[in-house]
Amino acid sequence: MSSSYLPATTDSIAQALEAKTPAEAISILYRVLENPSSSAEALRIKEQAITKLSDLLRQENRAEDLRNLLTQLRPFFNLIPKAKTAKIVRGIIDAVAKIPGTSELQISLCQEMVQWTRAEKRTFLRQRVEARLASLLMENKEYSQALVLLSSLIKEVRRLDDKLLLVDIDLLESKLHFSLKNLPKAKASLTAARTAANAIYVPPAQQGTIDLQSGILHAEEKDYKTAYSYFFEAFEAFNALEDPRAVFSLKYMLLCKIMVSQADDVAGVISSKAGLQYVGPELDAMKAVADAHSKRSLKLFETALRDFKAQLEEDPIVHRHLSSLYDTLLEQNLCRLIEPFSRVEITHIAELIELPVDHVEKKLSQMILDKKFAGTLDQGAGCLVIFDDPKIDAIYLATLDTISNVGKVVDSLYVRSAKIMA
Repeated sequence: MSSSYLPATTDSIAQALEAKTPAEAISILYRVLENPSSSAEALRIKEQAITKLSDLLRQENRAEDLRNLLTQLRPFFNLIPKAKTAKIVRGIIDAVAKIPGTSELQISLCQEMVQWTRAEKRTFLRQRVEARLASLLMENKEYSQALVLLSSLIKEVRRLDDKLLLVDIDLLESKLHFSLKNLPKAKASLTAARTAANAIYVPPAQQGTIDLQSGILHAEEKDYKTAYSYFFEAFEAFNALEDPRAVFSLKYMLLCKIMVSQADDVAGVISSKAGLQYVGPELDAMKAVADAHSKRSLKLFETALRDFKAQLEEDPIVHRHLSSLYDTLLEQNLCRLIEPFSRVEITHIAELIELPVDHVEKKLSQMILDKKFAGTLDQGAGCLVIFDDPKIDAIYLATLDTISNVGKVVDSLYVRSAKIMA
């Protein structure tokens, strides 16, 4: 970087744009920022220079330089309105976030900015940087620190009644509790976010985020039909904005279809006009799982898990439902295999399904107890005995209803007699 500054004019900005290399452009923009002038025009040009400089540093993956830029700009922030300062600070933090492998640097940078904003008494900016810091801590799986930070922040924001920020923080708290598998608190935080959102205009992206979180929580409660409708709303919002989260909303829609045994609909959703523009590994993974589910094939399911590990097992939302889906497929596969038999060796079933004998025996006993089919395990002979579906005699149910009604009449007469005797 040259020690001599350049005039803060549009010509200097144009010179940076015409530079042959990014390094040369960066050098020019730094020299513009070194200009001591504090006139209104000079400040306006410097703001443009900061925006272009942060873009170039991001493109060059110079995260540490972006961090140093924020420190160098602190005297400049005293010359411009607080709202513009907040915009620049958040813009540079966003630029750092777009550089891969900078999560630790982002946390450190946010912590530095929180200390500076406290010293400068910039409450509005501090609250937003703290919300960003809590989000980063959650992504870094430092849940306890994130929860402590959010607890104090949410009280402060509620006192100030900043509804827009409150929606963001409540949503973040819901995600944090969900990560900690505390579903009641996750639902309570989401309800608080919805309540705050109803009082203000919520941008489509934020509304999509609320719907996405609602779908995730309903899916966790096994209410897949309601979850599907929320994921669909989120998908429409993100799709209109061309937000990358649209593909994940679509992916979770397909997951809901599979979980309610409507796997045959998956191919239709993918081949629809909306689905075609998102064709890729995420949707291919769900299609593979849907095929395995339709064919009740555990082997195809395991192949899908192996081929699409990043899209299935490494996705925390899908991963939560994989064990349930695996159990469903295992049960369907076992039911398909035992359909032709009235008595069959457990070892033979284990060979057909290609799983360990003890694992198959344990699952069959669980299915019998859950009344998935009528049968018993003859462990002495190592066989499974399947019974015909028992026919329920209607007279027993009618008798139970009659006894229940007589019991209610007796109780009523006892209450009345007690009142008369009193």
